[in-house]
Formats: sequence, C-alpha cells, structure tokens
Amino acid sequence: IADNKLERKFTPDKPNTVFVSDVTEFRIAGRKVYLSPVMDLFDRSIVAHTVATSPSTAFTTDSLSKAIAACAPETGWMMHTDQGFQYQHSTWRKLIDEHGGVQSMSRKANCYDNAVMENFFGHLKTEMYHGEVFDTVAEFNQAIDEYIGWYNTERVQQRLKGLTPMQYRNQTLQPLTA
Repeated sequence: IADNKLERKFTPDKPNTVFVSDVTEFRIAGRKVYLSPVMDLFDRSIVAHTVATSPSTAFTTDSLSKAIAACAPETGWMMHTDQGFQYQHSTWRKLIDEHGGVQSMSRKANCYDNAVMENFFGHLKTEMYHGEVFDTVAEFNQAIDEYIGWYNTERVQQRLKGLTPMQYRNQTLQPLTA
C-alpha cells in the first residue's frame, strides 16, 4: 500500500503532473460493466479511459498506459487512487515507476481522499446513465466516449472560471507556447 502523498491537494499548478483514477460499476443489459478513467487534476480533464466487463488489473493498467502515452508526464508526476486490488498489483506499480511516476493511495475506506474522481462519477451517472437504457455494452461504451468528449470540451466548470477543461488547459498553456 502506497502512502497518501496527494493529501487532498487537488489543485496542481500545471498540467500532466497529478492524476487520479478509480473504477466505477454500471449495470448494462443485465451484466456488470466497469469504467476506469484517468483524470488530470490540473483541469479535471479525463485524459484516458477504458470500459470492460471485468475490473481486472489489465483493464486499469490499460487506462494508465493510455494516459501516459497521451500526456507524456515529466519525471516526478503522481498517480493517486484508492486501495483497490488493481492499484496494489505489481503491474500497475511497475508501470508508474518505469515512467518516472510516484504512486499515492487514499487512506483505507476514505472516499474524501479521492473526492474529485468520486465527484466525476456522480456527474457522469446523473448526466448520462440514470434514466437511460443501453441494450448492449458496445452502445454503452459509445455513450461513455461521447460523454467524456462532451465533458472535456463542452461542460463548463465553475472551478475552472466558467471554462471547459480543454479551454482552461489551452488558455493556461498558450503563454508557454507563444
């Protein structure tokens, strides 16, 4: 079990430095389906995600691999999760280590230590899942992809000064590239 290095410091001052992840469960067409997103705490964007019918280590590691490929974080970046079995597995820990990252875990049975991801799950389930019927896992997967695209590019957030995650990121990075 890794120490809680994040310590609820949910507002890093630059992108691609602190990420959070978790797994949430849905009931689709009579079966359990799982979502594993990776969020950049800087702008609350979902930088990668996977959907699967089993909450395996490979499933969560796939979303982390996608996040690393998409963000290319600098040495010293942090990956924070709860204490789920997937995040204690050597494959997960090794992937973080091989890419210069530091692992952080919530304290046992303390959802507030990963509150930003729990909050995202609440929005997702309210805005996209509850009251909807998905006939297949593929249909649900497409809806997740569309929701995350909308969340990143169209859903404004008060914490981001009324901007979407991508607008906030681009506005912040613009002076760096000018």
